[in-house]
Amino acid sequence: MVRYALKCLAAGLTLALCSMSLTSPALAQPEVDLALVIAVDISYSMDTDEQALQREGFAQAFRSPLVHDAIRNGLNGRIAVTYMEWAGSGDQQVIIPWTILDNLEGLLAFAEKISSTPLRRAQRTSISSAIDFGAKLFGQSNVKAARQVIDVSGDGPNNQGRSVTEARDEANAKGIIINGLPLMLRQPGYLDIPNLDAYYKECVIGGPGSFMIPVRDRDQFPQAIKTKILLEVANITPPEIVKLQRIQDTPRPGCFAGELQWRERWNN
Repeated sequence: MVRYALKCLAAGLTLALCSMSLTSPALAQPEVDLALVIAVDISYSMDTDEQALQREGFAQAFRSPLVHDAIRNGLNGRIAVTYMEWAGSGDQQVIIPWTILDNLEGLLAFAEKISSTPLRRAQRTSISSAIDFGAKLFGQSNVKAARQVIDVSGDGPNNQGRSVTEARDEANAKGIIINGLPLMLRQPGYLDIPNLDAYYKECVIGGPGSFMIPVRDRDQFPQAIKTKILLEVANITPPEIVKLQRIQDTPRPGCFAGELQWRERWNN
């Protein structure tokens, strides 16, 4: 009888411990103020100098005391970030997996990983595939985020994969915000469009408070990236003048401009 009682007691304790472990806060997803996918264009239209400048711009952003303060002043005082690179529809790679940033050491280590990763280039430009890939990454973040943002930077229109507007709208329907950093550092080439900022505004960015910051000057590049990251972390929408700078008088671009250029170029 005593042995039976001891067995029951042991079983009860085991059940209680299992119940405690299942509800333990340690297993709960950490809450963050922002889950951010940084999606960086590495297509051949980006020369290696531009790629290096882009990389260093993001690294500098995460070294910035202003960004550190913005993270610390959030409701939870931490964000989760992953850094990916993209080109054509079959080429998306996570360079730095999801990382929770909540202290100086972590931020500086994240910046160093961005700086130290070797550069690479690849064919075609599929913004839609970058958005689709980025949207899936949120399911792997293992955090509970107040906001989910994909930060897309690139120097040309979508020319492969499905429609960029379909990808954007589908991501927006899931509550994902898409911001843009159109790179306009050179005179447009045969697969570029002159009003890339207008294209990003009409066809790429979307969601509550979404915005873009066009980059037209190499010297502006690091500051533009830092400003963009700071605004995203602090959940601030820039004034309308930033979003629409110099694009009011340009004609609206077609959201299939890149695809049409590619077909005309290669006659397919």
